[in-house]
Amino acid sequence: MTARLVLGTGSLAGSLVAELRERRSRLAVLADDENAVRTLREEGVVAEVGDPTDEAVLRGCRRPDTVAVATANPETNVAAAEATASVYPDAFVLAYVPAEATDDQRAALAAAADELVDARVATTDWLDDRVGDDGLRTRKLTAALRDVEGRLAIVTHDNPDPDAIASAVALARIAEATGVEADVCYFGNITHQENRAFVNLLEFDLSRLEPGADLAAYDGVALVDHSRPGVNDGLPEETAVDIVIDHHPPRYPVEARFVDLRSDVGATSTLLVDYLRTLDITPSREVATGLLFGIRIDTDEYTREVSVADFEATAYLVPHADAGTLDRIESPSMSADTLDTIARAISGRQRHGPALLSGVGELTDRDALAQAADRLLDLEDVTTTLVYGIMDGTIYVSARARGTDLDLGETLRDAFGQIGSAGGHADMAGAQISLGLLDAIDADDESLSEILDAIVTDRFLDAMGSRNHRVLTGLYPDDYHGTGPGEPLSLERIAGAAVGSDRAGDGDDDSDQADATDDDPADGESR
Repeated sequence: MTARLVLGTGSLAGSLVAELRERRSRLAVLADDENAVRTLREEGVVAEVGDPTDEAVLRGCRRPDTVAVATANPETNVAAAEATASVYPDAFVLAYVPAEATDDQRAALAAAADELVDARVATTDWLDDRVGDDGLRTRKLTAALRDVEGRLAIVTHDNPDPDAIASAVALARIAEATGVEADVCYFGNITHQENRAFVNLLEFDLSRLEPGADLAAYDGVALVDHSRPGVNDGLPEETAVDIVIDHHPPRYPVEARFVDLRSDVGATSTLLVDYLRTLDITPSREVATGLLFGIRIDTDEYTREVSVADFEATAYLVPHADAGTLDRIESPSMSADTLDTIARAISGRQRHGPALLSGVGELTDRDALAQAADRLLDLEDVTTTLVYGIMDGTIYVSARARGTDLDLGETLRDAFGQIGSAGGHADMAGAQISLGLLDAIDADDESLSEILDAIVTDRFLDAMGSRNHRVLTGLYPDDYHGTGPGEPLSLERIAGAAVGSDRAGDGDDDSDQADATDDDPADGESR
């Protein structure tokens, strides 16, 4: 078990002790303040009275693996760090540098300690978080929230996945902190077994809406994990939107009073962690667990489109999350219908070079398509999979890729964008196409199967061969966060503002987003 020793008392030392007490380790405190030591002992902390700069006193402590030098006096910290380095040369030494420390003291601490916590740097970072880009973005978000005079509807995409749900719940917490009541709303169904377990175990309060639902009870609308009303949600296309937060690359300008579209991160949950940290809102265990799971799922366990920001968000969330609940979420039972769909996808697969395509016929669970596409991708020498099926008069398509330069989101847009809606990530995408008059044909009819094969397979293979798959960048400038009140959106305005911007534009994979069927995993499919 790791042994940790804290030298000193005061606010910093107290914060360290409070945090370290929650970890599986042996903790001790050495300080010359008798009253502070007595209080620590009453709280169950092993604490001794002694001079932390005295090598003889330090030798009397149980050998530590880590030592934190945390008094408020720079001279004392220098002496304590040097004494610790002499007595315990193998221990990791963390030393606090008070703001009033001289340059010589800073140099001495740097020489004696392995890592420094510099008050000047911490203050600068704190200010940068609040007045820099992140701070500006956060202030604009909170201003947009405060402008909502009544209740806010936070709408996820259809059949929401963990990233969309967790992001919406986190935004609701931020709204509440600014004095705005909010409901997390969604259209469609939550059918994936992991996603049902996710919502039930974390006890998230979600409101399911029917297409065409009357939102008159709400005075504001926010979209998370997608960016256009009527595209992958049941809202009317003309719905006025106040807030959009998403991580999908955009195809069209997004009109809202506040817009945060950052395609350089792997999950929308990562963006919400930024806001929580900047606003000093500590997430509850349920919210932290949800956001952590959302990041893990959308980045496919940190293997897909993952960024430094995703790792930093994860590091922040881990101490607040419930590992036991995560284990329970990840071990749900699979329905017989899902297993049957996967079996039909495997038995009906057709090989086209490194691609596997499979039609599964009638569907009872759209999320099963995504799981089938994932399973097929495990086959040897397969880099691309596409599985499709029929449900409620619509063809749903789910595709996956690994180890290829093919951009699936663009490929599916090329293949199906003119006859339906499609979109997603480079390695995970989906589409949906209305059957129209073909809906009168029974799903098990061979003629319908042949027609679907021609529609789906031929179009997809043609799009694969075209290699005309672009990734849209540069649509939004760094400082664009929405139109704001009284500022109408125009293509010319955005394009003009974007001149000189070299950032990928942040946004929605729109496309008619159609991961509309599941993907990205924009419909609740998780893996």
